[in-house]
Amino acid sequence: MSKPANNRLNPPKFMPRDRKVKILATIGPASRSPDMLRRLLKAGADAFRVNMSHGEHAVHGETIAAIRALEKEFNRPIAILADLQGPKLRVGTFRDGQAVIRHSGHFTLDRNSEPGDENRVCLPHPELFGILEKGQRLLINDGKIRLKVIKARDDEILCSAEVGGVISDRKGVNVPDAEVPIPALTEKDRRDLAFAVEQGVDWIGLSFVQRPEDLAEARKLMTPGIGLCAKIEKPMAVRRLAEIIEMSDGIMVARGDLGVELEPQEVPPLQKKIVNAARTAGKPVIVATQMLESMIESPTPTRAEVSDVANAVYDGADAVMLSAETAAGEWPEEAVTMMDKIAVQVERSDDYRGRVRFLETPPDATTADALAHACMTISDTVAISAITVFTSSGSTARRVARERPDTPMLVLTPSIKTSRRVALLWGAHAVHTKDIGSFEEMIAKGKRMALRHGFGKAGSKLIALAGVPFGTPGATNLLHVVTLTGDELDRHGG
Repeated sequence: MSKPANNRLNPPKFMPRDRKVKILATIGPASRSPDMLRRLLKAGADAFRVNMSHGEHAVHGETIAAIRALEKEFNRPIAILADLQGPKLRVGTFRDGQAVIRHSGHFTLDRNSEPGDENRVCLPHPELFGILEKGQRLLINDGKIRLKVIKARDDEILCSAEVGGVISDRKGVNVPDAEVPIPALTEKDRRDLAFAVEQGVDWIGLSFVQRPEDLAEARKLMTPGIGLCAKIEKPMAVRRLAEIIEMSDGIMVARGDLGVELEPQEVPPLQKKIVNAARTAGKPVIVATQMLESMIESPTPTRAEVSDVANAVYDGADAVMLSAETAAGEWPEEAVTMMDKIAVQVERSDDYRGRVRFLETPPDATTADALAHACMTISDTVAISAITVFTSSGSTARRVARERPDTPMLVLTPSIKTSRRVALLWGAHAVHTKDIGSFEEMIAKGKRMALRHGFGKAGSKLIALAGVPFGTPGATNLLHVVTLTGDELDRHGG
């Protein structure tokens, strides 16, 4: 275990953010260099997403190593989320590389491997032929082409083109009206998952989740200490949302494919529903996709994009995510800086507290939940500079974050894995430190860490939240309010 800084001559190189929502930045060709990763971290990134849909394992390994080097350089835990590609449904090829489907015309998807034309094409997914029914939709190329099933047989599916247009080789197919009987993990995903586990990533993003069983399959291949994030991008997943949230460690509102399979106007209220459901369950929730899309090419976002990010912050999302903006865009550092500025401005607004707490999250009937709720009540009543949480698994920190207190949360943990996972948790500033063995040691260490990391000064009050006996996961049963004298570091020798 690495030893944290222990004197004021070697203070933390990275003080707490001036906001509680976290920023997750996707890494790609535009951002994978060590210099750019450093700039993104300084600009406001709290966690990095490695997209397993693109790139070789060797390149991803270099990226992960560069992030871990930054972690040591800045003495700050950084979360890494490996995002699996998931199953991709695609049409076959065309005789001329593409064809034109006539508006309101007929078009057939079949199992004939011959190149297609304007009347038909191969659909190399036999599992689809047994589940589709009359009236159901097939969306091709991100919904640019919309087909409706007229008749489905074992070897062909006759459709009418509600929206026609140019279709080319191997374009993606979405099936919004049926549960597709394919596993969420492909052979590629299994290889990528094994690689990610070997590399010690902190979160796994599971794509195209349809049912809770998909999560159980992924969980079997993961090692303890890695969080499993279910990406909600299929209407079928929304129907079993409560079960999926229960089976996951976190949720991502993946608005890209969700926006393809639903009507555009359906996505915003569904986003709020998913965020609220995850918050109520005390699971971290990420809002993702096209948040500052125009910044792929422009140094400034549109006002509508700024409002989109702001709304996610007002809704109390744990994190907001940048995709192509940082992975392949021309302005990755500026995109992170802009997202940081938006979040800070929103959280400073007069109505932020009321908006973020509009959702009621009543505590469960446990001592741990009651104490987490009490932290918020105390900090609303008394001037508290930080809620200091001692945790080994991170569950206590999640309980406190669920309440969305005004007061920042200083999370102290002996587990480097826990400190990294917490980097995606609302309001949490995680510190990897040695374990404690007594009440007195807990209070003394909490005071020193608060001073060292900028949470208070002489006269400031802290809440200490922990479980006794120490080191027992899930045993939160102690809440204590202490006052800083301001000389705790001097008395400890730094």
